[in-house]
Amino acid sequence: MENSPQFYSWKDNSCAYTVHTSSNPVTQTSTILLIHPIGVGLSGVFWQPFIEEWLKFHPSCVIYNPDLLGCGESDMPSVAYYPLDWGLQLKYFLESVIKKPVTLIVQGASFPIAIKLLQKLDNPNLVEKLVLSTPPAWRIMTKAANPLVDKLLWNLVFDSPVGLGQLLYRYVRRRQFIESFSIRQLFAEPTQVDSRWLESLFLGAKDLQSRYAVFSFLAGFWREDYTAAIESIKQPTLVVWGEKTSSIIQKSLAETIEQRETTYVQHLPQAQVCTIKGRNVLPFESPSNLVKVITDWNN
Repeated sequence: MENSPQFYSWKDNSCAYTVHTSSNPVTQTSTILLIHPIGVGLSGVFWQPFIEEWLKFHPSCVIYNPDLLGCGESDMPSVAYYPLDWGLQLKYFLESVIKKPVTLIVQGASFPIAIKLLQKLDNPNLVEKLVLSTPPAWRIMTKAANPLVDKLLWNLVFDSPVGLGQLLYRYVRRRQFIESFSIRQLFAEPTQVDSRWLESLFLGAKDLQSRYAVFSFLAGFWREDYTAAIESIKQPTLVVWGEKTSSIIQKSLAETIEQRETTYVQHLPQAQVCTIKGRNVLPFESPSNLVKVITDWNN
Protein backbone atom coordinates (compact mmCIF):
# COMPACT_ATOMS: atom_id res chain seq x y z
CA MET A 1 0.00 0.00 0.00
CA GLU A 2 1.68 3.19 -1.18
CA ASN A 3 0.22 6.54 -0.19
CA SER A 4 1.70 9.78 -1.47
CA PRO A 5 3.00 11.95 1.36
CA GLN A 6 1.24 15.13 2.36
CA PHE A 7 3.01 18.04 4.04
CA TYR A 8 2.50 20.71 6.65
CA SER A 9 4.83 23.45 7.87
CA TRP A 10 6.07 23.64 11.44
CA LYS A 11 8.74 26.11 12.59
CA ASP A 12 9.77 26.70 8.96
CA ASN A 13 10.24 22.96 8.42
CA SER A 14 8.35 20.84 5.92
CA CYS A 15 6.92 17.83 7.76
CA ALA A 16 5.59 14.78 5.89
CA TYR A 17 2.79 12.37 6.72
CA THR A 18 0.56 9.85 5.04
CA VAL A 19 -3.11 9.09 5.66
CA HIS A 20 -4.49 5.57 5.33
CA THR A 21 -8.06 4.36 5.23
CA SER A 22 -10.02 1.84 3.21
CA SER A 23 -13.44 3.41 3.34
CA ASN A 24 -15.34 6.61 2.62
CA PRO A 25 -14.44 9.37 5.11
CA VAL A 26 -18.12 9.70 6.06
CA THR A 27 -18.03 6.26 7.68
CA GLN A 28 -14.80 6.71 9.64
CA THR A 29 -15.31 5.62 13.23
CA SER A 30 -11.85 5.78 14.80
CA THR A 31 -8.51 7.52 14.34
CA ILE A 32 -4.95 6.32 14.99
CA LEU A 33 -1.76 8.37 15.23
CA LEU A 34 1.51 6.43 14.89
CA ILE A 35 4.97 7.31 16.20
CA HIS A 36 7.77 5.47 14.42
CA PRO A 37 11.09 4.50 16.05
CA ILE A 38 14.34 6.37 15.51
CA GLY A 39 17.16 4.45 13.83
CA VAL A 40 19.18 4.01 10.67
CA GLY A 41 16.78 4.39 7.75
CA LEU A 42 13.65 4.35 9.90
CA SER A 43 10.61 6.53 9.22
CA GLY A 44 6.85 6.14 8.92
CA VAL A 45 7.47 3.40 6.34
CA PHE A 46 8.19 1.18 9.35
CA TRP A 47 4.44 0.96 10.00
CA GLN A 48 3.34 -0.32 6.58
CA PRO A 49 2.83 -4.01 7.54
CA PHE A 50 0.83 -2.97 10.61
CA ILE A 51 -1.29 -0.50 8.63
CA GLU A 52 -2.11 -3.09 5.99
CA GLU A 53 -3.13 -5.63 8.63
CA TRP A 54 -5.11 -3.13 10.70
CA LEU A 55 -7.23 -1.93 7.79
CA LYS A 56 -8.18 -5.51 6.89
CA PHE A 57 -10.12 -5.72 10.14
CA HIS A 58 -10.90 -2.04 10.75
CA PRO A 59 -11.81 -0.62 7.33
CA SER A 60 -13.58 2.39 8.84
CA CYS A 61 -10.47 3.55 10.70
CA VAL A 62 -8.24 6.39 9.50
CA ILE A 63 -4.52 6.21 10.30
CA TYR A 64 -2.16 9.17 10.38
CA ASN A 65 1.47 8.16 9.89
CA PRO A 66 3.91 11.10 10.21
CA ASP A 67 7.63 11.24 9.53
CA LEU A 68 9.42 12.85 12.46
CA LEU A 69 11.81 15.68 11.63
CA GLY A 70 15.12 14.27 10.45
CA CYS A 71 13.43 11.15 9.07
CA GLY A 72 11.77 9.99 5.86
CA GLU A 73 10.27 12.73 3.71
CA SER A 74 10.38 15.41 6.42
CA ASP A 75 13.07 18.08 6.48
CA MET A 76 16.38 17.08 8.06
CA PRO A 77 17.95 20.07 9.82
CA SER A 78 21.56 19.62 10.97
CA VAL A 79 20.70 19.80 14.67
CA ALA A 80 20.57 17.64 17.77
CA TYR A 81 17.02 16.36 18.32
CA TYR A 82 15.39 15.87 21.70
CA PRO A 83 12.08 14.12 22.50
CA LEU A 84 10.61 17.54 23.24
CA ASP A 85 11.33 18.69 19.68
CA TRP A 86 9.46 15.75 18.18
CA GLY A 87 6.74 15.96 20.85
CA LEU A 88 6.05 19.58 19.92
CA GLN A 89 6.05 18.68 16.23
CA LEU A 90 3.37 16.05 16.90
CA LYS A 91 1.42 18.39 19.18
CA TYR A 92 1.07 20.80 16.27
CA PHE A 93 0.22 17.94 13.91
CA LEU A 94 -2.48 16.59 16.20
CA GLU A 95 -3.99 19.96 17.11
CA SER A 96 -3.75 21.64 13.69
CA VAL A 97 -3.93 18.84 11.11
CA ILE A 98 -5.78 15.87 12.64
CA LYS A 99 -7.99 17.96 14.95
CA LYS A 100 -9.77 15.01 16.54
CA PRO A 101 -9.13 12.46 19.30
CA VAL A 102 -6.78 9.58 18.49
CA THR A 103 -5.43 6.33 19.77
CA LEU A 104 -1.69 6.91 19.96
CA ILE A 105 0.47 3.88 19.05
CA VAL A 106 4.17 4.18 19.80
CA GLN A 107 7.11 1.96 18.91
CA GLY A 108 10.02 1.23 21.23
CA ALA A 109 12.21 4.02 22.56
CA SER A 110 9.96 6.65 20.97
CA PHE A 111 7.95 6.39 24.19
CA PRO A 112 9.65 9.59 25.51
CA ILE A 113 8.35 11.43 22.44
CA ALA A 114 4.82 10.34 23.35
CA ILE A 115 5.40 11.49 26.93
CA LYS A 116 6.43 14.97 25.79
CA LEU A 117 3.43 15.12 23.45
CA LEU A 118 1.04 14.22 26.26
CA GLN A 119 2.63 16.79 28.57
CA LYS A 120 2.34 19.61 26.03
CA LEU A 121 -1.17 19.04 24.67
CA ASP A 122 -3.56 21.91 25.35
CA ASN A 123 -6.38 19.36 25.43
CA PRO A 124 -5.23 16.00 26.87
CA ASN A 125 -8.46 14.41 25.61
CA LEU A 126 -7.05 14.54 22.07
CA VAL A 127 -5.28 11.30 23.02
CA GLU A 128 -7.97 8.85 24.10
CA LYS A 129 -5.84 5.73 24.43
CA LEU A 130 -2.17 4.81 24.36
CA VAL A 131 -0.50 1.67 22.99
CA LEU A 132 3.18 1.02 23.68
CA SER A 133 4.92 -1.59 21.52
CA THR A 134 8.09 -2.90 23.23
CA PRO A 135 8.90 0.20 25.31
CA PRO A 136 12.36 0.28 26.92
CA ALA A 137 13.17 -1.49 30.17
CA TRP A 138 11.94 0.48 33.18
CA ARG A 139 15.46 1.10 34.46
CA ILE A 140 16.39 2.66 31.13
CA MET A 141 13.31 4.90 31.20
CA THR A 142 14.14 6.11 34.71
CA LYS A 143 17.92 6.55 34.56
CA ALA A 144 19.02 9.90 33.19
CA ALA A 145 22.01 10.04 30.90
CA ASN A 146 25.06 12.16 31.70
CA PRO A 147 24.59 15.46 29.79
CA LEU A 148 28.34 16.11 29.69
CA VAL A 149 29.07 12.69 28.17
CA ASP A 150 26.21 13.16 25.68
CA LYS A 151 27.57 16.51 24.51
CA LEU A 152 31.11 15.20 24.25
CA LEU A 153 29.92 12.30 22.09
CA TRP A 154 27.97 14.68 19.92
CA ASN A 155 30.74 17.25 19.48
CA LEU A 156 33.68 14.86 19.13
CA VAL A 157 32.10 12.02 17.15
CA PHE A 158 28.57 12.48 15.83
CA ASP A 159 28.89 16.13 14.76
CA SER A 160 32.66 16.05 14.46
CA PRO A 161 34.19 18.92 12.46
CA VAL A 162 36.56 16.42 10.82
CA GLY A 163 33.76 14.24 9.49
CA LEU A 164 33.87 11.27 11.87
CA GLY A 165 30.08 11.26 12.05
CA GLN A 166 29.72 10.99 8.29
CA LEU A 167 32.21 8.11 8.17
CA LEU A 168 30.41 6.28 10.97
CA TYR A 169 27.02 6.72 9.31
CA ARG A 170 28.32 5.53 5.96
CA TYR A 171 29.45 2.37 7.74
CA VAL A 172 26.26 1.62 9.68
CA ARG A 173 23.96 2.28 6.72
CA ARG A 174 25.59 -0.47 4.65
CA ARG A 175 23.13 -3.23 3.78
CA GLN A 176 25.41 -5.85 5.35
CA PHE A 177 25.53 -4.00 8.67
CA ILE A 178 21.77 -3.35 8.70
CA GLU A 179 21.07 -7.02 8.04
CA SER A 180 23.48 -8.23 10.71
CA PHE A 181 22.19 -5.78 13.33
CA SER A 182 18.56 -6.64 12.56
CA ILE A 183 19.22 -10.37 13.01
CA ARG A 184 21.23 -9.88 16.22
CA GLN A 185 19.10 -7.24 17.92
CA LEU A 186 15.66 -6.72 16.39
CA PHE A 187 13.93 -9.81 14.99
CA ALA A 188 13.03 -13.09 16.68
CA GLU A 189 13.53 -15.06 13.45
CA PRO A 190 16.40 -14.30 11.02
CA THR A 191 14.19 -15.24 8.05
CA GLN A 192 11.98 -12.23 8.81
CA VAL A 193 14.84 -9.89 7.96
CA ASP A 194 13.63 -9.83 4.38
CA SER A 195 14.10 -7.65 1.33
CA ARG A 196 11.17 -5.41 2.26
CA TRP A 197 12.76 -4.55 5.60
CA LEU A 198 16.30 -4.16 4.29
CA GLU A 199 15.36 -2.12 1.24
CA SER A 200 13.23 0.31 3.28
CA LEU A 201 16.10 0.98 5.70
CA PHE A 202 18.72 1.19 2.97
CA LEU A 203 16.67 3.77 1.07
CA GLY A 204 15.75 5.63 4.25
CA ALA A 205 19.40 6.08 5.16
CA LYS A 206 20.51 7.18 1.70
CA ASP A 207 20.43 10.87 2.62
CA LEU A 208 23.38 11.57 4.94
CA GLN A 209 21.30 14.26 6.66
CA SER A 210 19.26 11.47 8.24
CA ARG A 211 22.22 10.79 10.51
CA TYR A 212 21.33 13.68 12.84
CA ALA A 213 18.16 12.04 14.14
CA VAL A 214 19.94 8.68 14.54
CA PHE A 215 22.94 10.19 16.31
CA SER A 216 20.68 12.21 18.62
CA PHE A 217 19.27 8.90 19.80
CA LEU A 218 22.67 7.22 20.08
CA ALA A 219 24.09 10.19 22.00
CA GLY A 220 21.41 9.62 24.64
CA PHE A 221 19.55 12.91 24.29
CA TRP A 222 16.28 11.00 24.88
CA ARG A 223 17.42 9.68 28.28
CA GLU A 224 16.05 11.17 31.49
CA ASP A 225 14.09 10.04 34.55
CA TYR A 226 10.52 9.76 33.26
CA THR A 227 9.06 8.22 36.45
CA ALA A 228 6.79 11.11 37.42
CA ALA A 229 5.75 11.76 33.82
CA ILE A 230 4.75 8.12 33.29
CA GLU A 231 2.86 7.98 36.57
CA SER A 232 0.85 11.04 35.48
CA ILE A 233 -0.45 9.40 32.28
CA LYS A 234 -4.23 9.19 32.59
CA GLN A 235 -5.08 7.48 29.30
CA PRO A 236 -5.93 3.76 29.26
CA THR A 237 -2.68 2.13 28.14
CA LEU A 238 -1.84 -1.20 26.54
CA VAL A 239 1.80 -2.30 26.80
CA VAL A 240 2.89 -5.08 24.43
CA TRP A 241 6.21 -6.93 24.44
CA GLY A 242 7.51 -9.71 22.26
CA GLU A 243 8.16 -13.08 23.84
CA LYS A 244 11.84 -12.59 22.95
CA THR A 245 12.07 -8.84 23.65
CA SER A 246 15.63 -7.81 24.51
CA SER A 247 17.49 -4.63 25.40
CA ILE A 248 19.55 -3.12 22.62
CA ILE A 249 21.60 -0.84 24.86
CA GLN A 250 23.16 -1.10 28.31
CA LYS A 251 22.95 -4.77 29.18
CA SER A 252 23.45 -3.82 32.82
CA LEU A 253 19.98 -2.24 32.74
CA ALA A 254 18.30 -5.20 31.03
CA GLU A 255 15.20 -6.76 32.59
CA THR A 256 13.19 -9.91 32.08
CA ILE A 257 9.74 -9.61 30.50
CA GLU A 258 8.21 -10.42 33.89
CA GLN A 259 10.16 -7.60 35.55
CA ARG A 260 9.08 -5.13 32.87
CA GLU A 261 5.44 -6.13 33.13
CA THR A 262 5.40 -5.85 36.91
CA THR A 263 7.09 -2.46 36.99
CA TYR A 264 5.08 -0.86 34.19
CA VAL A 265 1.80 -1.97 35.78
CA GLN A 266 2.93 -0.50 39.11
CA HIS A 267 3.67 2.90 37.61
CA LEU A 268 1.13 3.28 34.80
CA PRO A 269 -2.23 4.05 36.40
CA GLN A 270 -4.43 2.41 33.75
CA ALA A 271 -2.13 -0.13 32.12
CA GLN A 272 -2.71 -3.62 30.81
CA VAL A 273 0.26 -5.67 29.62
CA CYS A 274 0.66 -8.67 27.35
CA THR A 275 3.23 -10.55 25.29
CA ILE A 276 2.98 -11.81 21.73
CA LYS A 277 5.21 -13.65 19.30
CA GLY A 278 8.21 -11.57 18.25
CA ARG A 279 11.08 -9.56 19.62
CA ASN A 280 11.71 -5.82 19.32
CA VAL A 281 9.90 -4.59 16.17
CA LEU A 282 6.43 -6.07 16.61
CA PRO A 283 4.55 -3.84 14.10
CA PHE A 284 6.82 -5.15 11.37
CA GLU A 285 7.56 -8.74 12.43
CA SER A 286 4.23 -9.64 14.08
CA PRO A 287 1.61 -7.22 12.69
CA SER A 288 -1.30 -9.69 12.80
CA ASN A 289 -0.64 -10.58 16.44
CA LEU A 290 -0.28 -6.93 17.40
CA VAL A 291 -3.50 -6.00 15.64
CA LYS A 292 -5.31 -8.80 17.45
CA VAL A 293 -4.23 -7.83 20.97
CA ILE A 294 -5.04 -4.17 20.38
CA THR A 295 -8.43 -5.09 18.97
CA ASP A 296 -9.20 -7.36 21.91
CA TRP A 297 -8.13 -4.64 24.33
CA ASN A 298 -10.33 -2.05 22.61
CA ASN A 299 -13.32 -4.36 22.89
